[in-house]
Amino acid sequence: MAEESTTPDLVELVQRGFEAVNRRELDAILSAFVSDAVWEAAPLGVSFEGVAAIRGFFEGWIGSYEEFAMEPEEVLDLGNGVVFSVCLQRGRPLGSTGVVGVRSGFVMVLVGGLIAQVTAYVDIDEARAAAERLAAERG
Repeated sequence: MAEESTTPDLVELVQRGFEAVNRRELDAILSAFVSDAVWEAAPLGVSFEGVAAIRGFFEGWIGSYEEFAMEPEEVLDLGNGVVFSVCLQRGRPLGSTGVVGVRSGFVMVLVGGLIAQVTAYVDIDEARAAAERLAAERG
């Protein structure tokens, strides 16, 4: 009998995270993070440390929309625990009839199959360069 890999598929894990965001299942989202994870929103100049703070960020962010979806366009395992993704975020703010959207890049560091750090960027090229640099540094 062939042995099954115990190495988590990081791309699949990240894609499941986007699906959980779309279902607004915060417990499912946060179960993929280490307890002292860090979420940095580079365009906003803010950082959230620890699962409780990240939960508060998600509650405020997603909660400000009546409809919200994250559509991953690209999710790449760059090796050494680094995942890069490009995602289109679309939503209808509370009390609005219009839809807003932004295309973002995310650089994620995973340790033991759990997310330890996420940095969000609006500049996709900047995000890709940061992810590639980080993967090389961790190698």
